[in-house]
Amino acid sequence: MMSNKAEPVLVTGAAGFIGSHVCEALLARSRRIVGVDNFDPFYDVNIKARNAAAIEMAAAKSAGSFELVRADICDAEAMNALFERARPEGVIHLAAKAGVRPSIADPVGYSRANVLGTSVLLEAAKRARVSRFVMASSSSVYGNNPRTPFAEDHDVSFPVSPYAATKRSCELIAHAHWHLTKMPTACLRFFTVFGPRQRPDLAIANFLRLVSRGDEVPMYGDGASSRDYTFVEDVVRGVLASYDRIGEHGYRIWNLGGSSPVPLAEMIATIGRIVGREPRIKPLPMQPGDVERTWADLTRSAAELDYRPRTPFEEGVRRQWDWLKAQP
Repeated sequence: MMSNKAEPVLVTGAAGFIGSHVCEALLARSRRIVGVDNFDPFYDVNIKARNAAAIEMAAAKSAGSFELVRADICDAEAMNALFERARPEGVIHLAAKAGVRPSIADPVGYSRANVLGTSVLLEAAKRARVSRFVMASSSSVYGNNPRTPFAEDHDVSFPVSPYAATKRSCELIAHAHWHLTKMPTACLRFFTVFGPRQRPDLAIANFLRLVSRGDEVPMYGDGASSRDYTFVEDVVRGVLASYDRIGEHGYRIWNLGGSSPVPLAEMIATIGRIVGREPRIKPLPMQPGDVERTWADLTRSAAELDYRPRTPFEEGVRRQWDWLKAQP
């Protein structure tokens, strides 16, 4: 368990989907948090404002504290000043431009936010003598890997989208940084995280709304492509376990997935059952940059992080739907 130290944990992307849940989990451990978010208008910034308000409410009920800093992680001057002032114990870096398809339209923006932003944070962490650095990578780095399930030692030299390429680049930059500084550094390959507060552009959030309204649901390909969906609470446990344990490993990559791939057609049918409406399918061709499947091998993360996903897919979708119905 993390101790209740005076030094805060610095969380980037704090007002986002996964970041807000991580902040709440840290507050449950009575930790001080300095959250960083630039409120990127990629989706409605009011959603991030609601997430930040939820963290503030959790902080008020805990022995921890939460400070939100609106800043761009690519701004080296601002990040160096923040690290100098806050003197964080460690960093959980979740800020990024996310999404495969949008990255095809804006590869330069994705490179700036993800690669430059990560490089700025690593350098600021070095200057501030931070004790550990945990960063979000992605299952997209595996590309169309023919070997399943995907293990951390598989070849990831063939990304199929700019987003995937930026995430693999960040892993390599982090390794070089660890080699030079010996700052314990973890790279976490997330597998299609879902649950309450999921970004509205992601499939489950989008399809829940479409089916509930009786609108057509786009199905790319024949419905056989599959994703290893991972409920957000399971991912958060893995993030905190990696923060706790990375000091034992130096540099380490860990998969955080559900390890139970769900075909697209089955995902849509599950949403229909939970919402109580028959989905209206709109068949579309496969999209550039999409992979055929994802499937996490959890051997390493189970052994080294005691990571075991607990939430079955249908239960997680039901919880997301219940949350969505309760939103204003």
